[in-house]
Amino acid sequence: METKDIILELRTKHNLSQDELAEKVFVTRQAVSRWENGETIPNTETLKLLSKLFDVTINTLLGSPLDLVCECCGMSMKDTDIGHEKDGTFNEKYCKWCYAEGDFTMDFWKQYGELGGKEKFEEFKAQLIHEFNTLLHIEGLPMVESLNVLSGDYINLEYTLPNGQKVKFLDDNASYLGSQLECEFGGDRCFGIAANMDFLLVCTYEENGENPELVVYKKR
Repeated sequence: METKDIILELRTKHNLSQDELAEKVFVTRQAVSRWENGETIPNTETLKLLSKLFDVTINTLLGSPLDLVCECCGMSMKDTDIGHEKDGTFNEKYCKWCYAEGDFTMDFWKQYGELGGKEKFEEFKAQLIHEFNTLLHIEGLPMVESLNVLSGDYINLEYTLPNGQKVKFLDDNASYLGSQLECEFGGDRCFGIAANMDFLLVCTYEENGENPELVVYKKR
């Protein structure tokens, strides 16, 4: 898409008239009209304002979105996944799960950052992958090849213990390294794995996390 079409689409999506958009980014309605007609494009400072207003990168506004990868967790990022600074601007180095409001979100990233930044963090991920692949020996669990940063409130499933008690093992407000893996034997259930500095967790579940069953919770 061209810039003119992107601005029109974003303005319409946010239910703004040309006058209302113009007021928000300190230009005239005629300027907005010229953008949407393809006669001109916003200048650099206005692009920054549009980026913040619509929560998309400047590259996206210009019709050339970048293939971004979080330098912390290695996850591919769309505009909606990118972390922000305190002033609301994008930090295209990190995803929003690793970096928000101008700071890293994960305690274990902060700790390893103090020890050597990205290199130490990658060493930590490699160690976790090695432990999943060599210590647990779970039938049907494929080799773990990568780990992503996952939000606790997304993966904190509730398990039913043999005594009927329902428990959760994670913290909704924390972040973990983990992944979803297809069972080597096929079927409708997937493996979910999660870890931090203290534990390794493996579970299985059906689509959308339904009917979860805890397989292993191992202290490190």
